[in-house]
Amino acid sequence: METTNLDKQRDMDGLRTQALTCPGCPNRATRLRVVFGEGDVHAKVMLVGQGPGVVEEQTGRPFAGPSGRLLDQALAEVGLERGKLWLTNVIKCRAVKSEKGRTVDRAPSAAELKACRPWLEGELGIIQPALIVCIGVPAAKALIDKKFKLSEEHGQFREGPNGTRRTAVFHPAYVLRLRGVDQAAYERTWRALVDDLRLVAATAQDLGD
Repeated sequence: METTNLDKQRDMDGLRTQALTCPGCPNRATRLRVVFGEGDVHAKVMLVGQGPGVVEEQTGRPFAGPSGRLLDQALAEVGLERGKLWLTNVIKCRAVKSEKGRTVDRAPSAAELKACRPWLEGELGIIQPALIVCIGVPAAKALIDKKFKLSEEHGQFREGPNGTRRTAVFHPAYVLRLRGVDQAAYERTWRALVDDLRLVAATAQDLGD
């Protein structure tokens, strides 16, 4: 077992090294850096988001900005330790657009998803998680169903390839955006995020995590 653990870490380190200099990304000319996944390579639970934002690009860590802090708060509330999970994104480079003279984040394009898919598949192959939690719509459509409707199907588990169980939750960035617009919607969506993660924690516990 110890050898397997060492092999997993070695394989992940090798994958990370390759990804950090990826030449295939449509954003390679504009990116500050590639943001690879992080966490426990032996994790039973893998969280997959949309892509890095400005803070993530600056730090090189997934979920390091305001939405990451809100995610940490939700994880803590349900008893999931971030250090025992694997956190990553469907794309590893920040996807942006110009809006009213500002550079803002946007959803990943089909070309970006395709270019980054081998890195995500590599992470999945090494981690071999029992549970995959898709954070937000792009991840859910990439890993669960292209027609996935987050507002209707969040928190519901589906059987996936290789014996995985997959579910999706609201993205903390979406929850944060609601806070300044609609307090009632913010509170409702925040509770949904926490409740869905609580179900993930209970399911992981049943699996012996």
